[in-house]
Amino acid sequence: MLRTPVRRPGRRTDPQRAAGWSGPTGRRRPGLTAGWFAGAVAAVVLSALAGLAFGPASLPPLAVAAELLNLLPGVDVESGLNERQVAIVTQLRLPRVVLALLVGGMLALAGGCYQGVFRNPLADPHLLGVAAGAGLAVTAVIALRSGTGVLTGLPVTVPLAAFVGAVGAVALTYLLGTGAAGPDRSTATLILAGVAVSAFLAAGQTYLLQRHVDTIREVYSWLLGRLATDGWHEVRLVLPYAVIAAVVVLTHRRELDVLSVGDEEAASLGLHPQRSRYLLLAAASLGTAAAVSVSGLIGFVGLIVPHLVRLVAGSSYRVILPLSMLLGGAFLTVTDVVARTVAAPAEIPIGVVTAFFGAPFFVLVLRTTRRTVAL
Repeated sequence: MLRTPVRRPGRRTDPQRAAGWSGPTGRRRPGLTAGWFAGAVAAVVLSALAGLAFGPASLPPLAVAAELLNLLPGVDVESGLNERQVAIVTQLRLPRVVLALLVGGMLALAGGCYQGVFRNPLADPHLLGVAAGAGLAVTAVIALRSGTGVLTGLPVTVPLAAFVGAVGAVALTYLLGTGAAGPDRSTATLILAGVAVSAFLAAGQTYLLQRHVDTIREVYSWLLGRLATDGWHEVRLVLPYAVIAAVVVLTHRRELDVLSVGDEEAASLGLHPQRSRYLLLAAASLGTAAAVSVSGLIGFVGLIVPHLVRLVAGSSYRVILPLSMLLGGAFLTVTDVVARTVAAPAEIPIGVVTAFFGAPFFVLVLRTTRRTVAL
């Protein structure tokens, strides 16, 4: 028998207060502690230092750290690096490390947000067709502007095409999902719409590749992911969208805790479940599209990092989301170091490295989830 929630006189039941509870038990969920935050920041600093020091030409980490201090105004420290080594650190590796921090942070933050919205630990930033839309758009640009293609001579860049394709695919998924579900739309409908849109767009990409086989190598070099930078151009492209997405998701992270108890309970606490859900999905998708536009399709970051944070730091999204953003950047930076050094002087696509770690982790999460459902 269902009982109607009863509000006691004088007791606050707003979503901000409820977000601090662990559900019907009334126990308060721990927030982000200074220790966890300091540990995540330390991981970011150490990973960035590793990304700057190690590569085909390895440099002393302490010397690199001293050279970074010289970038601060009014600081002059003798690092012991020559001009060529200083150029490697400041002009080649520093933009790449910053880009890895941004892309990894966005993918992990979006992954945590998607898992909270869909209440599914297997949710991924590419769930709503982001990867398929970006892949089709990039394939079309590369194929149709080569040789005598219809886009020859037009200033259509790969990052712009990827961003537009990703955002367009998510918008199409939203339209299909909300239109099919009507007033009783649910997250399950959105997932099914995302699957349908992804399949349709993937078919279009396959068709283009078959018609333009000479572009397959260039297309796949993007699809497998890369963090190659041309100075700070890519960082400037992704930074505004990353800031917007991060601000929106992090300021609404308490609402994910409220949504975790169910839509009816969330509505009884004064929250508008669908409005909050779509706002969070839109922000996460925007950040994912921006990341994909400059890095290609890098999988599993949004699955691995939030799930690990959940295992070690707790299930509250007030903790999961900020830690995922920081540790996601650190994870992708370290992964990029592996991609640059394992087969040096050649470079392994970073998507291959993340898949190497992510595929076994996905199987582990799947088995754990199935065992939990069975119990």
